[in-house]
Amino acid sequence: MGKATLTVAQEDTAIALGSGDVPVLGTPRLVALCEQAACSAVEGRMAPGTTTVGMRVQFDHMAPTAVGGVVSAEATLERVEGRRLTFTVSASDNGGLVGAGKLTRVVVELERFLKRSL
Repeated sequence: MGKATLTVAQEDTAIALGSGDVPVLGTPRLVALCEQAACSAVEGRMAPGTTTVGMRVQFDHMAPTAVGGVVSAEATLERVEGRRLTFTVSASDNGGLVGAGKLTRVVVELERFLKRSL
């Protein structure tokens, strides 16, 4: 299981991220926190020269978190299908569950992947 924690700052809000007009944790930042937890779940388990990249996000953001609130995300690797890794993720603050869903990441050879992006 991987974990990641965030204390919500102004730059994490929907207003700052351009994803809404409310001064609470923006969905893109919450998803990024869950991606961070997913990366943490496989840290040290990847072959040398490989990494994972995001492919699919299925996520429900269910409750707001104000600036100053602390959000903790957890990711569990549920399935490995070839190069595809599927994680179940959830995020909570002191009020309970904030968001949950599934993330799919793909294992890539880092050098080869970077060459394709140029």
